[in-house]
Amino acid sequence: MPADQTSDPGRDALLNDRRVLVVEDDPTVREVTCDYLRGAGFIVDEVSDGIAALRRAAETPPDLIVLDRMLPGVSGVEVCRRIRRTSSTPVIMLTALGSVDDRIDGLEAGADDYLSKPFSPRELLLRVRSILRRSVDDLTPESPFAIGDFAIDPGLRRIEHHGVELILPVREYDLLAFLLKHPNRVFRRGELLREVWRWNFGDQSTVTVHVRRVRERIERDPSEPRYLVTAWGVGYRFDPTGAGGVDEGGPQ
Repeated sequence: MPADQTSDPGRDALLNDRRVLVVEDDPTVREVTCDYLRGAGFIVDEVSDGIAALRRAAETPPDLIVLDRMLPGVSGVEVCRRIRRTSSTPVIMLTALGSVDDRIDGLEAGADDYLSKPFSPRELLLRVRSILRRSVDDLTPESPFAIGDFAIDPGLRRIEHHGVELILPVREYDLLAFLLKHPNRVFRRGELLREVWRWNFGDQSTVTVHVRRVRERIERDPSEPRYLVTAWGVGYRFDPTGAGGVDEGGPQ
C-alpha cells in the first residue's frame, strides 16, 4: 500500500488535465474505475481489449495507463511489452492472480506498479496520483549534474550513460535517479520501496524486478553487475564509475 495516503490539493489540481487510459474487459470494474478517476478530475478514455488499447494509446497518447492483466485476445502483459518498445508512459497493472510470479510477469513486461483485484478505487487513485505527481514535482527541478559515467537532468527526467540517453519507464528512472543521488550507499529493498515507491510496506519483489531491469539497461553483463552492485544479504549499492562488484556473495 502506498505511504502517501493524503491528497495535496495544490499539486492534485495540476493533474486535472492528465489523460488516463483504462483497459478493462469487466464492464462493472471499468465503469467504477472510470467514474472514480473522472470524479477526481482526470480525462479518462476506456477500452475493453488489448488491440483497442494499443490503437488508442497510439492515436491519443495517455499520461498513464490502468491495464488489466487478463484481457481477451492480446493479454495485458503483451500490451505492456508492446507499449514499452516505443513509450515510457506509466502503467499500473490490475491483476486477479495472487501469486508473486504472476505479478512479477507484469513488472518484467514494464509495468510501473500493480494492484491486486478486488481493489479499492481510492487506493487506485492514490497510486495514479503518486506516479503523476512526479511530473508536477519536476516543475521546480533540481539542477542537472554528472557523476561517474552518468549525467542526469531532473527537469527533463533524462539520464545519460556515457553520453547516450537511457529510455526509462517511470519507476526505472525514479530508481536510477535516486541511486545516482546517493552513490556508494547500501540500501535494503525495504528502504528502496519506501524512498522510491513511497510505500511503507509492500511486495519487495517489486524492487528486485526493477533492479534487474535497470541492470539490463546499464550493465555490459547484467549477470555480473559493476554499477548496481549487490551487498550480499543486505541490499544494493550503486557505484556510478562501474568499478564495483558483488559485495561478499553472488548476484541478487
